[in-house]
Amino acid sequence: MRQKRYVLVVLVMMLIIPSFLVEAAPNVDADKTSEAEKVEGELASKDEVVYATLDPTGERSDIYVVNTLDVSKPGTINDYGSYSSVRNLTDLSDIHQEHNRVQIEAPEGQFYYQGNMKDGRELPWDFTISYRLNGEEMTPEELVGKDGHLQMNMTTSANENVDRTFYENYLLQVSIPLSPSIYSHIQTPDAMMANAGKDKILTFTVMPEEEGHIQFEADVVDFEMESIEISAVPSNMALEVDANGLTEDIRTLSDAINDIHEGVTALRTGVTDLNNGAKDLRQGSAEYQQGMMDISEASSELVNASSAINEALGTINDRLQNDTEEVDLSELQSLPDGLTQLADGLHETADGLSTLRENYDMAYNTLDGAMGDIPEYDITEEEIQRLYTSGADQDVLNQLIETYSAALKVKKTYAEVQEGFESVNTTLKAMNDSIQEMAHALHSTANDLSSSLKGTDDMNALKELQEGLAQLTSDYGEFHDGLLHYTEGVDQLASEYQDLHDGIDALSEGTNELEEGVGALQNGTETLTHSTARLPEQIQEEINSMTTDYDKSDFDPISFVSPKNEKINNVQFVMKTETIKKEDEERIEEPEQEEKGFWSRLLDLFF
Repeated sequence: MRQKRYVLVVLVMMLIIPSFLVEAAPNVDADKTSEAEKVEGELASKDEVVYATLDPTGERSDIYVVNTLDVSKPGTINDYGSYSSVRNLTDLSDIHQEHNRVQIEAPEGQFYYQGNMKDGRELPWDFTISYRLNGEEMTPEELVGKDGHLQMNMTTSANENVDRTFYENYLLQVSIPLSPSIYSHIQTPDAMMANAGKDKILTFTVMPEEEGHIQFEADVVDFEMESIEISAVPSNMALEVDANGLTEDIRTLSDAINDIHEGVTALRTGVTDLNNGAKDLRQGSAEYQQGMMDISEASSELVNASSAINEALGTINDRLQNDTEEVDLSELQSLPDGLTQLADGLHETADGLSTLRENYDMAYNTLDGAMGDIPEYDITEEEIQRLYTSGADQDVLNQLIETYSAALKVKKTYAEVQEGFESVNTTLKAMNDSIQEMAHALHSTANDLSSSLKGTDDMNALKELQEGLAQLTSDYGEFHDGLLHYTEGVDQLASEYQDLHDGIDALSEGTNELEEGVGALQNGTETLTHSTARLPEQIQEEINSMTTDYDKSDFDPISFVSPKNEKINNVQFVMKTETIKKEDEERIEEPEQEEKGFWSRLLDLFF
């Protein structure tokens, strides 16, 4: 079998060598072509993919770049980069490197070559990765094979030694693969977790111009960790947020707040009128109460005077009836004056009752008007809850609701006792009329008695006087009994009215607090209305501002390897940490083999 292979090789060489020798001469001449005779090619665009290896703590290790040249015209293409070495990934032609210039004889189409960056070249981001096991910070080497509760923290920040263009316009995506056989009870606040085969993949996103804070916790057994992959791409998405629905809802809220403010303004007007009416009612009630007290105090004097007259009439009547011979008619001359004074006192009492009635009418009308001014708003529980969520002062709202409930209670109570208030006027009028009649009767009796006394020269006149005094004594006794009932009623009315006045006084204080509370509420709703009037526009402006911050659609890419490179279409970064594994399981990387030439590859076909 081995002999057959040798024979086959010989035959192939015999077929190929003649043609190879014939074509070799032109190639030699081509190598001698001068630089002046080279044709300059044209470059349509260039892409760069930057690959970097990081150690498990985030420190940079190696960086190389795969350059993709889109050649529109074949010929000599000059590219730039600070490379320690370059490698053709497209064909077997040589690439010439002189200092930071790379010269390529490129055909039309896509041309790929790799450039290994010189030591010391840095990435646009700084990465820091730390590990804690059971709360104790450890190095990756110390963690290998251990069990416990793991906390991993990773921070990303701008590398101030590199052009900030990449940091300000690139989005980072960090992927951390976790094997369920090692990691369990995984917890992370900001990652998106997905399944990839048997593994769990934690994916984090860091926006441009932001520092990243990436962390996760898990229980680990026999700790190992696969590579963390970090990709960086331009955030060139044009963000267009349609906020019409949101702003319409906010506009509805703003209009509702304005409606609440208008309602509170109307409420304040009504409460102000109510408070003014309550103040007038309080003043009228105080005057009415004072009048009642004056009448009550005067009633005792009136009763005492009436009692004296009643007793005097009884004594005179008894003496006239039982002992007419000893009656000194001259003593009766003072009786008409006493009756006249009593009649005058009754007239004064009647006048006092008339004044009392007028004051009562005024106070009652004021009270009735104030009660009528209390608004009969039917405020629902839903509207009250809306007020509580509108941002108004909670204490003021509590006072407002409490006073609103009290006002409704006062209005309801007044409606129930209004008939009693109305009957007071009728009672006072009847009392006034009765006293006036009694006063007129006393005046008439005094006049008749005075006339009778002037003509009492004989016993017939005396007998008439006896009969008249007997009738007067009887009538006056009934009058005195009625006067006693009247004064008792006045005393009771004066005493019980104190409770009513105290209630009116409390109502006035309550309406005053209500007015102050509603005033504070109106100020609050006015402020809230002004602050929310432009809320839809402000939200739209804020959304526009936020989208502008993240909208990098106008970003023009630049080269990472050299500012001399032009027509940059796209630059991407692919970074990867080293795995954390036990030493006996680490993969031994095979040394890179040199690119085989034509003969080597040909011989590989047969051996």
